[in-house]
Amino acid sequence: MNLHRKGRTALVLALVVVVAMAFRVSWNALRDIAGAIGADETAATLYPFVVDGLMALALIATLVLAGRDRTFALRVLAAYTVASLVLNYVHGLVPELHGRSVDWGRLADWDPANWALVLLATSLPVGSIYFGSDLVAKVLHHRPIPIQAPTNNAEESTNTERNRSSSDLAVSTPAPITPNVTALPRAVAVGFLKSNIPVKPVGAIEKPTPAPIERRAVAAESTRPRRATGRVPEVARTPRPKRSADELLDEARKVTADWPDTRLTAEGIRREVRTSPANARTLRDTLRAERGLQVA
Repeated sequence: MNLHRKGRTALVLALVVVVAMAFRVSWNALRDIAGAIGADETAATLYPFVVDGLMALALIATLVLAGRDRTFALRVLAAYTVASLVLNYVHGLVPELHGRSVDWGRLADWDPANWALVLLATSLPVGSIYFGSDLVAKVLHHRPIPIQAPTNNAEESTNTERNRSSSDLAVSTPAPITPNVTALPRAVAVGFLKSNIPVKPVGAIEKPTPAPIERRAVAAESTRPRRATGRVPEVARTPRPKRSADELLDEARKVTADWPDTRLTAEGIRREVRTSPANARTLRDTLRAERGLQVA
């Protein structure tokens, strides 16, 4: 454990040394670029801290943050690394920047390239303020996820998994069966002729008379669904005597003898005589004719 901690400490110290040397190498280039875009001596001296200092801050934030915040810190680090590389490259291409004999605002002969380089050099301090503040806020509000210590339940679950996995073998050896040997008590001699234990007389126990169970007829319930029945066939119907026309007329006369003329209808005759609608209409016409009424 101590070796691991010492290794991490040595790695961090080596990184700090490399970053410090790289900062010193690019110091002159960034200072001359700042003087070329109009910065005074003090501003030109502090300009390298603005660019390379934010790179160091983004590197530290990358080591602390996680998830999206870490991705954002990596993008800031990559952007300022590319910007520092471009400015160092321009400083190497333009010898006049070394002696500060170049005109102010002139970093390249071609105007579009010069405008882009001046915009890049002047926007880095403003970007350092914005991105630096954002990274510091993310680091201060970062809450690392606590690592839970192993508990006894975890060890028990591991043992359970091992026991379950051992039962899945192709050939398992059955556990030895240990016989349970129990000593039996000695037999006691008992006389069959006369008992030595006095027995008290016990009265006879009356048996309760069971009450008779009433049997009730219960309709049996069928679990089968009842099928829909259609028209009853002629064979299964109860035979009814067929009446002749004279018998129907006589029965209709008896039923409607006391009926008023308004009640003498085919529907009323059909219900009382219980005949077909056609026969009821015939009987109605006949009875109305007998009464001297107009036949409908």
